[in-house]
Amino acid sequence: MEHIAYLDNSSTTKPSKRAVEYITKALEANWGNPSSLHRIGMEAEIALNEARETVARSLNARADEIIFTGGGTEANNTALLSVLKAKKRGGRIITTAIEHPSVLETAKRLTDYGFEVIALKPDKNGIVPISALENALTDNTLLVSMMLVNNETGAVQPVREAAALTKRKAPNALFHCDAVQGYGKLPLNVKQLGIDLLSASGHKIHGPKGIGFLYCKKGVHISPLITGGGQESGMRSGTEALPLIMGLKAAVEELPRTDTQLKAQQELFDYTKDRLLSIGAVINSAEGCLPYILNVSLIGYRSETLLHFLEGRNVFVSSGSACAKGHGSYVLNEMGLDKKRTDSALRISFSRFNTKEDADMLVSALEDAKKQLRKAN
Repeated sequence: MEHIAYLDNSSTTKPSKRAVEYITKALEANWGNPSSLHRIGMEAEIALNEARETVARSLNARADEIIFTGGGTEANNTALLSVLKAKKRGGRIITTAIEHPSVLETAKRLTDYGFEVIALKPDKNGIVPISALENALTDNTLLVSMMLVNNETGAVQPVREAAALTKRKAPNALFHCDAVQGYGKLPLNVKQLGIDLLSASGHKIHGPKGIGFLYCKKGVHISPLITGGGQESGMRSGTEALPLIMGLKAAVEELPRTDTQLKAQQELFDYTKDRLLSIGAVINSAEGCLPYILNVSLIGYRSETLLHFLEGRNVFVSSGSACAKGHGSYVLNEMGLDKKRTDSALRISFSRFNTKEDADMLVSALEDAKKQLRKAN
């Protein structure tokens, strides 16, 4: 089979063999409804509980703090819309201008209900300054939502410091973290982070699409987004998608030690970065970013044109968030990058299965692109 260099892992990852095996087993042999009281249902419930325990352990959380959702978007929506139960309409919601659309669009929706939404700007490195949060926090703040890792640049946000600051200045506010791009890649301990809510997604860690979870700290009470039969402790009604949950369990079981894997990932990141610099690429990701995401520009060549050229050579990257559907990068714009850089930006995103061969294929294809493509005006 012809080798492909798949470098779009922040959009989605290939499901692992174990994940597919767990999904298949759940479909064929463990297909009962976990809410049924007979043996077949109880066997499904046992599998569901084991999966919940597995996910909880990965975060140093309790099993009853894990709510399975249909993905990261649903988890983010549930977290933010929880403020609708607050009696203080007109309260302040603080987020950042570089969040995933599932946070930004939901925050925008909250303005229709009378909430004030503040979107903090990043610095030139794509990191939101703690001082900006400190200036925005008020007694009237109901929720702060800050992503752990930016999905376009890999910039790691100061979540732990932000959560601690929020608890000091606005002790009644909830703190939510979209950890979709950081879960399974950075060491995560929800107790040490000091957060109330955390979102993650299965298909970013070699699990299936359509499954994610929301960590909700014990004692934190939020409103459900989906109501009905009361599954997931009343927080997410509807028969649980056990095959997908088992696929997520498999992916979590296979996660490597983050400290060991980060060293290997940094080596590949640095190798790729050095090779790209050697052909004249400009690096948009700042020092200290998560070494799974590398945002670069080949100035003078439009992103979309480069994407199609690379695809023709079995190299697959993206021009930014897959949810942006080809629109320009608001993240790079918020960082203050000029139009020449944003128009030619490519996001290269790795998984633990990528190799230097993939990086070499990427650089070789970009060298060919510079020779064969006409520069844009």
